[in-house]
Amino acid sequence: MNLTMLGTGNALVTECYNTCFVISDGGKNFLVDGGGGSGILRQLKHAGFDWKDMREIFLTHKHIDHFTGILWLVRMICQYMNQREYDGTAKIYGHAEVLQQLEDIAKKLLQPKETNFIGDRLHFIPVADGEVVNVIGRATTFFDIHSTKTKQFGFSMEIGGGKKLTCCGDEPCNDFGKPYAENAAWLLHEAFCLYSQADIFDPYGKNHSTVKDACELAETLHVKNLLLYHTEDKNLSARKKLYCAEGQKYFSGTIRVPDDLETLVL
Repeated sequence: MNLTMLGTGNALVTECYNTCFVISDGGKNFLVDGGGGSGILRQLKHAGFDWKDMREIFLTHKHIDHFTGILWLVRMICQYMNQREYDGTAKIYGHAEVLQQLEDIAKKLLQPKETNFIGDRLHFIPVADGEVVNVIGRATTFFDIHSTKTKQFGFSMEIGGGKKLTCCGDEPCNDFGKPYAENAAWLLHEAFCLYSQADIFDPYGKNHSTVKDACELAETLHVKNLLLYHTEDKNLSARKKLYCAEGQKYFSGTIRVPDDLETLVL
């Protein structure tokens, strides 16, 4: 299995793309979020993917840096279905509220001849807190992260050999998420900035973590690999080095700070 980061930045970045990624296994792909716009198509292309191969998609929540790219994929899928240039079906998972918002906006902006495919060949599949779904052939548990800002879900996926990958969304993992994150082989967690720069970026005022916070949490949860994303973009060339240097003071496992379009083997 591979994980390809299409984007690694927070909502306001301009030097990289917003956080979203693809998990690939055996020719099947699971796209998580879409970033803030049509740039999702560029990121998929530059990562070596055909957007038509994104047949299972997960939308975590309604914030536009996650939501709008998925709206573009809805447009592309429906348009190409209408033109008979897209075979088969596609699925978009999410909690019921965000899927209803996605459908409402799509039907306001797209043509009926395109949105008629929603519910026919493009399936919006609501998932409940704690529900287990087979995604790309892997048991995947979706869970409510109990966001302080808007309803948001994360997920925990079995990746083989008794191991799991857990994505906590883009807020600090709290007591509701810890059972899914504990003992994870891979924990995907936001790190808005360095702890040493918290006074500059104000992560706590936005309900985000610093590198130090995420690493201390991962240590207490006995995580093996910690992947940090949803960061600021003021010093991308040094981000990997600086984040790892700070994080290693608090976490004894492996820290990954990927760049946009970087692929990791799970």
